[in-house]
Amino acid sequence: MITDVYNWQKQAEEYFIEENYLQAAKLYEQAIAIEPNTISYYWHLGLLLLLQGEEAEAQMTWMLPMTEADEEQLPIWTNELVKVLKIEAERRERLAEYSLAWLIRQHIREINPSYIDNLLQVIILYIKLEKFEEIDDLNDCGLIESLTAKEDIEINTELLIQVLKELLTTVPLHPINLNLIEASLTYFSDPHQCFSILLPAAMQIGHSLRQPLLAASLLELHLKLEPDNVEILRHLATFYQDSRNYSQGIETARLCYSLSEGLADKIFALHLLLRGLMSAGGYWQEICTTCQELETVFQQFIQAERIPLEEGRILRLLTPSFAIPHIKDAPADFRAIHNKVADIFNFYIQALAQSEGKNYCHKIISNRNFPSPTKKLKIGYVSYALRNHSVGWLARWLFQHHDRDKFDIHTYFVNYTLVNDYLQEWYLSQAGKARQLGMNGLEIADQIYQDEIDILIDLDSITLDTTSEVMALKPAPIQVTWLGWDASGIPAIDYFIADPYVLPDDAQNYYTEKIWRLPQTYIAVDGFEVGVPTLRRDDLDIPMDAVVYLSAQRGYKRHPETTKWQMQIIKQVPNSYFLIKGLSEEETIKRFFYQIAEEEGVDCSRLRFLPQIHSEAVHRANLGIADIVLDTFPYNGATTTLETLWMGIPLVTRVGEQFAARNSYTMMMNAGITEGIAWTDDEYVEWGVRLGKDEALRQQVALKLKASRQTAPLWNGKQFTREMEKAYEQMWQKYIEAK
Repeated sequence: MITDVYNWQKQAEEYFIEENYLQAAKLYEQAIAIEPNTISYYWHLGLLLLLQGEEAEAQMTWMLPMTEADEEQLPIWTNELVKVLKIEAERRERLAEYSLAWLIRQHIREINPSYIDNLLQVIILYIKLEKFEEIDDLNDCGLIESLTAKEDIEINTELLIQVLKELLTTVPLHPINLNLIEASLTYFSDPHQCFSILLPAAMQIGHSLRQPLLAASLLELHLKLEPDNVEILRHLATFYQDSRNYSQGIETARLCYSLSEGLADKIFALHLLLRGLMSAGGYWQEICTTCQELETVFQQFIQAERIPLEEGRILRLLTPSFAIPHIKDAPADFRAIHNKVADIFNFYIQALAQSEGKNYCHKIISNRNFPSPTKKLKIGYVSYALRNHSVGWLARWLFQHHDRDKFDIHTYFVNYTLVNDYLQEWYLSQAGKARQLGMNGLEIADQIYQDEIDILIDLDSITLDTTSEVMALKPAPIQVTWLGWDASGIPAIDYFIADPYVLPDDAQNYYTEKIWRLPQTYIAVDGFEVGVPTLRRDDLDIPMDAVVYLSAQRGYKRHPETTKWQMQIIKQVPNSYFLIKGLSEEETIKRFFYQIAEEEGVDCSRLRFLPQIHSEAVHRANLGIADIVLDTFPYNGATTTLETLWMGIPLVTRVGEQFAARNSYTMMMNAGITEGIAWTDDEYVEWGVRLGKDEALRQQVALKLKASRQTAPLWNGKQFTREMEKAYEQMWQKYIEAK
């Protein structure tokens, strides 16, 4: 029998802490029998029943006094009950007893459905318990409506921000996110709070998870708070373009440029504009004007005083150069500008690293002097493209054929993502020591330095700013660029891998890296997987006896001068058709080709525009519909050229001076084919017409290509790997001798 209020409540609390809920409940039942009007006893008894799993009894206990409450008492008693349950829910959360906390908060939700802070805590518990599918229920619980209601509501802003961060980090693709963020915008007292949440999430969603449309939608929400935030607009332009919303991507890039003040910002804004224009294809006049503006701003930047730049602006300096070789073939002029920008980039990156106490000092350890019977040469490969990407398809034979007895292979996956990607999984199995890394250049460089890599191979060049940052930091004593693009011009890179054909004899005059020419080819593959074709001539309304030309390149590579040559070929070859394929803005690229066709007197009915194929194997099989493939200029195909030659299809290419204008040339030479190699504009047209009219010549080329699979350097990945390994050994020997 209860006689001392203090003692029985203290005893009940001890039972509660010991989780002896039954005995604690008995004490409260006795107390209610003695003092039935003490309402708080019902709240605690109900909680004890709930913790024993007696949910129905708990609810009945709570509701018992509520039925007697008048209008004034009801909200007061409800708040008291919620407070008791909230205290216990918070205690369970501190103890990481999330299932119990979730159970208690579900009852709070039933008692007071409009209690927003509790609904937010429920979301956090859903995430901690991985009840992701149940988050959908919150769309129907009134949370969004409550947040968007005009009347004032009490809300813990810090808790709201925590929930948004948890959702965007844990379930970034969940449908509730956009609605919840939009409803929450008015609760951000400082737009930077929103910025710090949405931008990292958008970058993860757009780049790592490859959902640029959703990423753009996130950033559009932030623009409601800051319509002229240039940093948001930069990323938004990229996501629009990546989701193939080219017109909006172009307009956003134009806005970025108009709002940019510093030279570094102007350079990157012009890059974004060129990226959009060239991806869409067909905006030739504006492309040329913008490219000229970019070169002008580059020159101003080179001549300007070197002022401190934060990391974001530094990283954006190199990538814009990527556009210029697509427009003109003038490598000496181009590299005179680009190499100076790369030197400034290198200076800034090194200064940034030193300010953070980074200094990668390379010591020669005596037992690593080459050759050594006990020590393998450590080779590191760094790239974001070891996945379903052109670099991923071409680099794999080097990884497959490496001599692991002589070389210790390390692979650094930049911006590694868990997105399902067969090729990425293959690389992980062949990578030696695999490092799955993010986008922090200093962290990647630290890892490479700690791994004591002897020779670091960059597969990205300037196509990714993070990789350029890593190379500029010089985490390995010998650094090399191979495959990804042209040389980056970064002074910290020692060598650029080439061959006898892909660069002209005088190229060393305008390269800062030492050009290392392999004896035959700078790239080789053992072949390609080929699927079942999905294209037929009758599906395209093309006669079976027609001559079919094909050009399969993205909008970036569509140059009006080259397109004129292609139309001249079609015009001169009777019963010929031209198939056009490649990522671009459909209506814009059609207008581009139709206009040039009309100017050259070619009936537009002879042009066919093919859809994108997601399967690489099917894409290659579909190449078989063509009799001749017409290459682009001044930026040739690379992967597409290899695929064309592997499929035994004659190719017409125009050889230029720059690396990008000689890719197809070196591949054809290393496949044993000279038919179709043009050294002038007129020769390009002549070869196109000749191959179109001479079926016997086409068959001869096809037979030579088929035979080349057994003998040509282009199709011998193992031999190529041995030549690369020999180059690595010689590079190391030179380094040791120099030291």
